[in-house]
Amino acid sequence: MTHPLSTAAPETVKTVLITGASSGIGEATARRLAAAGHHVVLGARRAGRLATLAKDIEAAGGSALPHALDVTDPLSMRAFVQAALDQYGRIDVLVNNAGVMPLSRLDALRTDEWDRMIDVNLRGVLHGIAAVLPTMTSQGAGHIVNIASVSGLRVDPTAAVYSATKHAVRALSEGLRQESRHLRVTVISPGLTRSELADTIADQDTKDAVAGQMAIAIPAAAIGEAVHYAIGQPSDVDVNELVVRPAAQG
Repeated sequence: MTHPLSTAAPETVKTVLITGASSGIGEATARRLAAAGHHVVLGARRAGRLATLAKDIEAAGGSALPHALDVTDPLSMRAFVQAALDQYGRIDVLVNNAGVMPLSRLDALRTDEWDRMIDVNLRGVLHGIAAVLPTMTSQGAGHIVNIASVSGLRVDPTAAVYSATKHAVRALSEGLRQESRHLRVTVISPGLTRSELADTIADQDTKDAVAGQMAIAIPAAAIGEAVHYAIGQPSDVDVNELVVRPAAQG
C-alpha cells in the first residue's frame, strides 16, 4: 500500500521507534508512519535490510534512521534509544513489535524455543519500556505501542508458550497504563497476518498447519494502519487496545 507524502494529512511530527522493523508488521508500520511525515527509527538484527528500508523511505521523501538492535540485550536497546535521541532530540512513540513464534506441542520439549520466545516476546518488550521510560517521564508525554496477538486472547494447541508471552504483554501493558497519567499505552493484537513470523516454526507438522491457514491472512499494512490510527489520536485520548484480524478468521 502506497501513501505518498505529498497527500498525507497534516499531523504533529513524532519520533517513532520501531523494533523488528526489517520485515512484516514492523516494516509496514515504518512505511506507513514515514509516509505520514513522522521520523521513524528502525531497529532489528538484520542491519542490511534496515539500511535498504531506510533508503526506500528517504527516497520517498521520508525520514528514517536505521540502527542494529537485539531486543534481548538491554544495552543494545539503550543504544537504540540513545541513537534516536541523538538524531531527533526526543522520543514520542515506541512500537514494541519484535517477536518470534516457534510453535510446537509442549511434549515436544523444545525448551530452547520456549526460552527464545520469553526472551524476545516478553523480555524484549520490557527492555524497550525500561529504555524509553526515563525520557518519556522527563518529557511528560509518550506513547508505548505493544504488538501482542490474538493468541494473547486465547490459547490453542502448539501455542501454549507463545500465548503465555502474549498474555503477559497485555498484562504488563495494562499495568503500565494504570501506573501513569502522562503515558499513553496501546496493545494491538493481530490475527493471521502475512509476515515472516511463521518462518520461526521448526516443528514441520505445526509449520504446515499454519501455512494452511495463511490463505485468509491480512497484509501487514493493516496493522501498520492500526498503529497510525492509535498514535494519531488527540493527546488526551488513549486507544488502549485494538484487535485486527481477517474477517474470515474464527
